[in-house]
Amino acid sequence: MVEVTSDKMLTRIGGLLRQAESTDNPHEAEAFMTAAQRLATAMSIDLTVARAHTADRERRPAPTQRVIEIGEPGRKGLRTYVELFVWIARANDVTCDVTRTSTQVFAYGFDTDIDTCQALYTSLVVQMVRACDLYLSEGGHRGAVAQRVVTRTVRGRRVRRLEDRPLATITARLEFQSAFAERIGARLLEARQETIAEREREDSAGTALALRDKDLELTDYYRSQSRARGTWRNQTASYSADARAAGDRAGRQARLGGSAELPGARARLPR
Repeated sequence: MVEVTSDKMLTRIGGLLRQAESTDNPHEAEAFMTAAQRLATAMSIDLTVARAHTADRERRPAPTQRVIEIGEPGRKGLRTYVELFVWIARANDVTCDVTRTSTQVFAYGFDTDIDTCQALYTSLVVQMVRACDLYLSEGGHRGAVAQRVVTRTVRGRRVRRLEDRPLATITARLEFQSAFAERIGARLLEARQETIAEREREDSAGTALALRDKDLELTDYYRSQSRARGTWRNQTASYSADARAAGDRAGRQARLGGSAELPGARARLPR
């Protein structure tokens, strides 16, 4: 029953993604994006409640780990790709570990939730890179400045201060894509919270209890499986308000969609 329900819902989400990709109307694209995330959250809640009521606990679906390939070693900007996937994961009950090279993400969660993350990532990573390429090709970064922390020795003391420098192309790309990822994360989290609030109003006790139990189960699984040390953060040496503002605008306008089917979709970086 749970498997049939998840397959049907995944098909519906895939349809929303294709509709979003095919429209040129930003308002329609926004509606499809929100609908896709809300449906994904609703499906996750339904499956969580179903698992909670499964009598045979030995046959219940269990959390799993999946390796997500982000890109080839040495490629510039991989940390922003990782940041995009991590933001999507936060909105879909998936916890991530990241390799030091940012070439792989280890995703921990239920299969259907990880499938949702990969489908969203497959569409959004292409849009992120294309939007950034357009921003750079139009010269929006030329003449802008970036702030960088510089350490100097003054009278025998090491002093750190911010200095303005011309905005380099690589810095503009990293800041643009980082801001894009943050905006996407905020949009998906908002849609998720709205859906959860609606479900809890309809069935506050059952939904809240099932979600709490799911969170505990995922936390226990992650702690038992993860070998990560510390928490991953995308830290950059420079900051550019101009590039981040442009990336934020692009994140607000991003559509969801893609030709890949939702279950098991794999993302490839644009060439």
